[in-house]
Amino acid sequence: MVKRMRSAALYRRRLLHWLVEADRSGKSSHAVRHPWWQVMCLTGVDYFSTLGYQPGIAALAAGALSPIATLILVLLTLFGALPIYRRVAAMSPHGEGSIAMLEHLLPWWQGKFFVLCLLGFVATDFIITITLSAADATAHIVENPFVHDLLHGYEVPLTLGLITFLAAVFLKGFREAIGIAVFLVAVYLLLNLVTIAVGGYQIFIHPTAIADWWNLLFANHGNPLLLIAFAALVFPKLALGLSGFETGVAVMPLVQGDRSDTEALPTGRIHNTHKLLTTAAVIMSFFLITSSLVTTLLIPPPAFESGGAANGRALAYLAHEYLGDGFGTLYDLSTISILWFAGASAMAGLLSIVPRYLPRYGMAPRWTLAARPLVLIFTLIAFAVTIIFRASVEAQGGAYATGVLVLMSSASLAVTLAARQAGARRGIVVFGTITLVFFYTTIVNIFERPDGVKIAAFFIGTIIFTSLISRVWRSTELRVEQLAMDPTAQRFILEESAHTIRIIANRKQAGDEQEYSLKETEVREDNHIPSTDPILFLEIEVSDASDFMETVQVEGVQVGIYRILRARGSAVPNTIAAILLQIRNETGKLPHAYFGWIEGNPIQYLLRFILFGEGDIAVVTREVLRKAEKSPRRRPVIHVGG
Repeated sequence: MVKRMRSAALYRRRLLHWLVEADRSGKSSHAVRHPWWQVMCLTGVDYFSTLGYQPGIAALAAGALSPIATLILVLLTLFGALPIYRRVAAMSPHGEGSIAMLEHLLPWWQGKFFVLCLLGFVATDFIITITLSAADATAHIVENPFVHDLLHGYEVPLTLGLITFLAAVFLKGFREAIGIAVFLVAVYLLLNLVTIAVGGYQIFIHPTAIADWWNLLFANHGNPLLLIAFAALVFPKLALGLSGFETGVAVMPLVQGDRSDTEALPTGRIHNTHKLLTTAAVIMSFFLITSSLVTTLLIPPPAFESGGAANGRALAYLAHEYLGDGFGTLYDLSTISILWFAGASAMAGLLSIVPRYLPRYGMAPRWTLAARPLVLIFTLIAFAVTIIFRASVEAQGGAYATGVLVLMSSASLAVTLAARQAGARRGIVVFGTITLVFFYTTIVNIFERPDGVKIAAFFIGTIIFTSLISRVWRSTELRVEQLAMDPTAQRFILEESAHTIRIIANRKQAGDEQEYSLKETEVREDNHIPSTDPILFLEIEVSDASDFMETVQVEGVQVGIYRILRARGSAVPNTIAAILLQIRNETGKLPHAYFGWIEGNPIQYLLRFILFGEGDIAVVTREVLRKAEKSPRRRPVIHVGG
């Protein structure tokens, strides 16, 4: 029995170690850079793969208006999204993207809260990318004539199987394979080009298709202006075709630049990323317009409905219809591959974004820095979304579009705020107009298909709730990444190392000799410190209480006969604890720190500490030291008097 229990405990330890160990194979190296066109293919597995379901969703949403609504979408792509993200690339060349821009432009808690909300929409975008892509891959499998009778009705289990396979790859360790992306994108675009060309030929030899479509348009919308107005109203439903821009700037560190590039100003990388974004936008615009035309003109409307042969796979329908089941099967295999790889790209994005923000904010446990636990969590969420939407491509389209549009709206807002901060009047007008268009598109999409904002609200609520719990739980960590002292501060500490090091914590008021004289007298009397023992004052100014981890600079200042150590930190107790431990490490002596009693409601002081980095400083400082240094004999001494 004992042996069995020991064996089970050993197994649990090994499993835990495997879950949280660093996944070296899964992390892409930004030191290895590639030509921009190769990196474009990496973003293209997400961007271009939407052709697998975009034409079908567009036809279902806009009907005969689909080509005109798609044209509006293309204009927004080329003259709205592209200029915005070219600007984002220039302002965040290290792959931080628009979220980081907003984080810097909106400091303190309002900035953090805004970022947490955006992360909810990022999670919506990427999770739905995984589930929607897997569901569409399943649609291509099930509707293939060779296996249709065998697999029809098993869409949900098949989709869950694809997601499980994706998770298994990441649990083993996933490396972004640009070579695979280049191959998949090249084959996929070539097959789409052939399919669209054949569709165009069918329209050419059957000109009545154009006449029928034209008559249908004006039968429902007799006035051309009214027709354009209706198209403008429905085009937000087609927003799936805008999905690749955020990924394009996220992979910037992989883009090869010029030899003259510096880390601070990678001009060549920015220029090549502009090429990447522009080329991808032009290619996608061509395929959006042409695919919308051929599918709308050649496929009967009932085929687009739920359960129809073209639902979620309009171009595949044409490939089978006009090029035979052999070519159609090849098209299906290519589509399934790129859709699966799009899910892999989304998973990699989640594994990159979550550790970049939440642990740094103190709003996630440290184990979220490990990939495997996150993979399991994201996979379970993807399972739930797939079951809720029953692996339906069309049903998930609204949620996906909401995530994409909110991120693009936030990027537009970030660029507009940056232009305002720089005083660029023309930029404010241009980017502000684009921002209004994206906000309109987002709001219309939310009202038309509220599922997306419901899912995002769930993610936002979950992220904020767990973040606050984690922030409180981790509040007594040391919270200092690095601590550096200037020469004067080092000299003060070196002089104190010859005797007992006594440090008086002081909240700076006037900062004159009288203030320090009164404080010294009070502390010596309360704590019976001999008048012959020298002292140092320590003053901490709160920088940004919403930050969690930061680098602390300690400055030595002399005011008359008094020597003061001054520093800025996000939380006063944690910064004091870090400085006391640094003094102990440098001198080999335990410093004694002196504080005054604070009277008042302890709950109030707890909230002040969490939100503003202050509170009951003596008590919290001792707790931080207790957690940072397990041995009481090596722990700096805290005195409270008054």
